Amino acid sequence: MLLWFIQVAIATAFVAVDIRTTPEATVMKWGFVIITLFSGLFGALLYVLSCREPLPGTHELYVAAKWRQVVGSTMHCVAGDGIGILAAAVITSHLGIPTWVDVLCEYALGFLFGWSVFQALFMKSMFGSYLESLRNTFMSELLSMNAVMGGMTAVMVPWMTSDMLAMSPDGPRFWFVMSIALCAGFVVALPMNWWLVDHGRKHGMMTVRPNGSPVPQVSAVAHAGATLSRHHEHGLGSTGRSLPTVHRDVHEHQGDMPSAASPDQQGHAMGKPASRSQLMLMTVISFLIFGVGLLVASILGDLTMHH
Repeated sequence: MLLWFIQVAIATAFVAVDIRTTPEATVMKWGFVIITLFSGLFGALLYVLSCREPLPGTHELYVAAKWRQVVGSTMHCVAGDGIGILAAAVITSHLGIPTWVDVLCEYALGFLFGWSVFQALFMKSMFGSYLESLRNTFMSELLSMNAVMGGMTAVMVPWMTSDMLAMSPDGPRFWFVMSIALCAGFVVALPMNWWLVDHGRKHGMMTVRPNGSPVPQVSAVAHAGATLSRHHEHGLGSTGRSLPTVHRDVHEHQGDMPSAASPDQQGHAMGKPASRSQLMLMTVISFLIFGVGLLVASILGDLTMHH
């Protein structure tokens, strides 16, 4: 267990220092630091593979891949929810309540913090006002939170009810078990966040460059390659525009590159918007996932045990 906390400290220090130069939104930077604090090398690996800019000026294209958008969306959810969940777990550990009540308290505080702070407050600029942001982020937070808690409960309850030392936040076992449970919640929430991103309900990574600074030359090359690929896909590769024309367009585009990537690159509209019936179906599925987590917890653990 000591090795776990050592690798968490090393991984968190690396991400906290390295991410300062990554052109990502501040809330996402904090999210990666928090998720690494929960998961150690797993979080650091997620950061390197999904967000860390491989070459100067390539972040926009690098994070445009849907799976990276999904990782960012899930990470953002688990980081925010995780803070509320851990806070509730620490508070309820001293109240002597049944485990099932503890789980519901963790769900409630995790949801409220994730929704009101990490979602609505930090994304307020996207919707114009805090109230509008609350309204627009409620369903996506609900669906994602249900999946996170389903995965967490299935791991956390059986482990803690079979190891009394893991129930006290005064000891390292508690934090170790909660970290593993949050990792499980992350994995379970990935498919749900894929659906949310694919249907425009959530976004993932963003690119924020200081003062709208121009994209470096290496990005111009990447944009040129992407432009040529698009022409080729549309049947223009053999008879379309010549390379010099594309090259000129890239340089024209390079000078007025905005400080953040376009909506298509950000994943705000990566798929067809979900219909009301689809959203209702996914809501039911999300509660079923949470229900399965509770069922596993009741079979392998003891939901009636008092802390």
